[in-house]
Amino acid sequence: MRRRVHVEEEVGELNIVPYLDIVVNLVMFMLLSMTGLISLGVLNVSTPKIGGAAATTAAEQAEQPKLLLTVAIGKQGFYVAGAGGVLGADAATPDATRPPTIPLRDGKYDYAALSEQLHGIKDRYPNETSVILSADMDVVYDILIQTMDACREYVLKNPDGSTERKAMFFDVSLSMIG
Repeated sequence: MRRRVHVEEEVGELNIVPYLDIVVNLVMFMLLSMTGLISLGVLNVSTPKIGGAAATTAAEQAEQPKLLLTVAIGKQGFYVAGAGGVLGADAATPDATRPPTIPLRDGKYDYAALSEQLHGIKDRYPNETSVILSADMDVVYDILIQTMDACREYVLKNPDGSTERKAMFFDVSLSMIG
């Protein structure tokens, strides 16, 4: 009888270093591209501050009442309010029981009317730059962003047909409606 000789092949270890190099490079590429894309869509907003008011003199504060402009987005339209009745007795607080300051037009939010209303407020309070923006829970995120854009700048149309952008309330704080 003849014996068969089994030849065992030597199997080397799998070298995964090149694969790890590729994975690390892909992860680094994805992280860098994500931070680049995220920075393009960032808007500066701040949360409401508790305490620690800005350093201003008492004479300046007594000269003009604090505005604390609030724009609330409700299901019926926009509610524009200011603290202490500086915008009129009916605009002291955003109240869902009263009709909106700027109602919906044809079922859509009227951003041009909001911008016009805020432009009039900016003329009365030229040094004010902050606005508190609050929205109902059912309001779509895109409506919140378009409202923020309407609060931040006013598009002035010149008689020659050109447009000019005027900064209004660019310090936007987000708040809960309540």
